[in-house]
Amino acid sequence: MIEKYINIDENFDIEVELDIDEDVQTYPWLFSLFIGSEISDEIKSEIIEIVEKKPFIKYVGMRLIDGWSELYFYSLNSKNIQNEIHSYLQQNSFKFESGVVKDTKWEFYQGNLQPSELEFFMIESQKIVAMLKEEGDDITKEREVEHYVMFDTQTQMQRFVENAKTIGFEFKDEISSDECEYGVAVVKTHNLLYKTLYENIQELNELASKEHGYYELWSTTLVEK
Repeated sequence: MIEKYINIDENFDIEVELDIDEDVQTYPWLFSLFIGSEISDEIKSEIIEIVEKKPFIKYVGMRLIDGWSELYFYSLNSKNIQNEIHSYLQQNSFKFESGVVKDTKWEFYQGNLQPSELEFFMIESQKIVAMLKEEGDDITKEREVEHYVMFDTQTQMQRFVENAKTIGFEFKDEISSDECEYGVAVVKTHNLLYKTLYENIQELNELASKEHGYYELWSTTLVEK
């Protein structure tokens, strides 16, 4: 499953493959391909197809930084990975660089492609926003938004609620799930723009973490244009 998101700390675009087979995760070689322009989805697909013609190599993601398209693959072997793709890029007059390094523990993938917890929340939030926009929602309009947080104990939950009130949230209801008995819905009136969602989710996630809880996204009602 390919996910696209924005790197929160440095504000550049990332595409990452999240569903990677266990055998692929044993591939020890990282092949990096840097192209000196923003490439189309069609060109990207052609590049991936050419590289993956080699046996035991898998595309894992891409970053778009300062006008450069950085594509990343993991491979079982380090030899002859670059030949065919170099020929393709030269024939099409692309400016490019490439390299192969050993990364047995997949440290680059985990540290530079895999979304952080907060980035994952924003990925899922943008999916909700996209569905609302398809229904005609004006995401710039403020409305009551419910945010959900789960805890191991009632005491943790109660401390969280009191802290959440200090940053503008109100208690709505206690909730539970099969995995967790103690949960809470807190509400706040705000719009659904990226910056607004990010700020509110970040604040709640930090408060939840202090009480060893975990944030579980949000829901809201449709506001038509």
